Amino acid sequence: MAKTNPAVHVRMIEETPAYWRVVFDYPPFNIVDASIFEALQDLLARMDASPSLRVVVFESANPEFYLSHFDLTGKIGNIITAVGASGLPILLDTFVRLTKSPVVSIAKIRGCVRGVSSEFVLACDMRFASRENTRLGQPEVGVGLHPGGGGAERLPHLVGRGRALEIVLGANDFDGDTAERYGYVNRALPDAELDGFVDALARRIASFDRRAIAAAKNLVNQVSLPPADRLLDAITSFETALTWPEAQQRIQNVLQRGLQRDSDFETRWPEVLDMLLET
Repeated sequence: MAKTNPAVHVRMIEETPAYWRVVFDYPPFNIVDASIFEALQDLLARMDASPSLRVVVFESANPEFYLSHFDLTGKIGNIITAVGASGLPILLDTFVRLTKSPVVSIAKIRGCVRGVSSEFVLACDMRFASRENTRLGQPEVGVGLHPGGGGAERLPHLVGRGRALEIVLGANDFDGDTAERYGYVNRALPDAELDGFVDALARRIASFDRRAIAAAKNLVNQVSLPPADRLLDAITSFETALTWPEAQQRIQNVLQRGLQRDSDFETRWPEVLDMLLET
């Protein structure tokens, strides 16, 4: 995997020793590739080495794209095959370690959040979204694949089986209000109120004792997290799905139409997935 400077793409701002903000800033679309996971792995190491830290808020420098989706041009390095500190592939290791960390993680969502990016926010402890400016979904089935980073395992716990299947099999976007109603996010707030609400909550949590926070989070984790073997089955199946001819055909089609190149198409592409193979 080619080395990059991950700090360029993922910036950490220390509000206080107990409260950090992490800003995704990877123009033009915050596409998730190997460098994003490299940066998140570095961040996890810093979090582990910061005993005063209580809470981290993840946000985007680009209000139109929180994190877009997996890089479908193949710039994913070895994140599916190499193993991380948890013993799981790097992709899953990043999410599992974030979920199990004694530090609280909050996703503050504006813009597009799809596929592996949705799986990232599902791995965070809490999700708060802009009511007017959120496009959230798991569109993998629409490009011939299926979720592989925990989406299929985490969503049913949050939204129920039927809505999880609607999200995964429908492969379309969900706005902030619908995501809130389904339980996909904790709350959707008016965009003008989102920053203040999340900042106030983060500072409140940061004022509490780390040992109490960690113990309470651990108890919730014990009754709410999917087991590692199911997550591993999903990513193994996803790796296989990437080789399916029909998936390759759909991926090439969506890239030719402008995915990862054209801003307008990047914003709305799930809308056309049911017409990909029409001539």
